[in-house]
Amino acid sequence: MSYLMKILDKPIAIDELKSLAAERYGDLIKAVVDVDRDLLAVDAELHADLEALLLDQGSAQTDLWGINLYPDMPDDEFLEFDSMINIRPSQGNRSRGVDDAGLQKRISAIVEKWVTR
Repeated sequence: MSYLMKILDKPIAIDELKSLAAERYGDLIKAVVDVDRDLLAVDAELHADLEALLLDQGSAQTDLWGINLYPDMPDDEFLEFDSMINIRPSQGNRSRGVDDAGLQKRISAIVEKWVTR
């Protein structure tokens, strides 16, 4: 199974996300958001792979947050803040989630910008 693994340069339709999910994990797409550059990278086996892709393209580690997207779920369950790359005690984030509510809102806004529903 190969992964598309790309940084979006145009919005992606929810139907395309559904197709990618069906080919990979069945119900989810792994993604990483760069909150400084308003970027969304999608479709990898591991969040760390997308993180490396973004770092190679000039992103800063402190701005990258891993999420899961569930294209078949209702709006309130579409986005999940859960990734090993989010564990950052140095930034005050001690969980796999995103502990800061303001940061969650920024991530959600970036996802809304890139995913057309």
